[in-house]
Amino acid sequence: MRKISQILQVAFTYMGTIVGAGFASGKEILLFFTRYGWMATATIAAATVLFVWLGTKLMNAAHEIGATSYEDLNKELFGERMGKWISLVTLVVLFGVTSVMLAGAGSLFAEHLGIPYQIGLFITLLLTYLLLQRGMNAILAVNSIVVPVMLLFTFAIVWTTFRLPGAGNWLELTSPYPWHRVWFDSILYTAYNLALAQAVLVPLGRTVEDRKIRLWGGVLGGIGIGVLLLACHYALSARMPGITGYEIPMGHLIGPLGRTVQGLYILVIFGEILTTFLSNVYGIALQLQERTGLHNRLVIPAILAGCYLVSQAGFGQLLEVLYPSIGLVSLIWLVMVMWRRGSLPR
Repeated sequence: MRKISQILQVAFTYMGTIVGAGFASGKEILLFFTRYGWMATATIAAATVLFVWLGTKLMNAAHEIGATSYEDLNKELFGERMGKWISLVTLVVLFGVTSVMLAGAGSLFAEHLGIPYQIGLFITLLLTYLLLQRGMNAILAVNSIVVPVMLLFTFAIVWTTFRLPGAGNWLELTSPYPWHRVWFDSILYTAYNLALAQAVLVPLGRTVEDRKIRLWGGVLGGIGIGVLLLACHYALSARMPGITGYEIPMGHLIGPLGRTVQGLYILVIFGEILTTFLSNVYGIALQLQERTGLHNRLVIPAILAGCYLVSQAGFGQLLEVLYPSIGLVSLIWLVMVMWRRGSLPR
């Protein structure tokens, strides 16, 4: 039972790291999958295979070499010089995405809870600062609570979708986009998520001693991400094209279950945003500590202050501008990892 509990903890942490502001809000799924109609079902299946395969490989590699941060892993995979540059680019990209997470939290508070955007940002920053005093243990604990609840609510949304006239849209909707654009965007999505998940997968892989726990945690986590993607795509497809007009589309899908349930689901979305924000800040802090030698007491407040400044641009704008460019950078990383897959422990 203890092993099963640890496997689930690893799986939920992996899922919670991927399911950030863009995913939990539904905006990201609309952008990379749902707008492409029925073909998104196939691309989600392909993305799931990559999440299972490479997520598990990264954790095993991190454990084998005793990596403290993702820079150690990149140096092992790509050599000292190239690994340093890749890690620096990852650091900049990770900071940009973390700022998107914070902006997503602010938008959630403003759009669904009637709390001003700036106050939502400060609540998120304060919670993050307090939780990170416990390090990786806080990330594991928060994900072990939030991710199962997120799964429960997602399947509740799927259940309410069965009765809608557009319930079959996920297999019927056509798209004006060419097939190569559809597949490229799904690979782009997987690339930037895996590249950024290094921030947590590396320290997580290092701390989990049992290889079977890492293996099954990675497999279950990757499959769980795929199941969540497909469930959200199914529900969003049934409401196309009207659902595209919302900043937090998933928040509106729970409406048929009543205002109380909708309010609880909004809190779950916030929990998912918070888990990814926590994970990213933790990964950035480890990297900066390694490069500068500064203590967490200085590094974490500096990261949070920087994210706050960038988040002033707003969630929707940051998501549309940053994510595609981040995906291109991450795609290079993904290709290099796949080419050097022999360097990763089996």
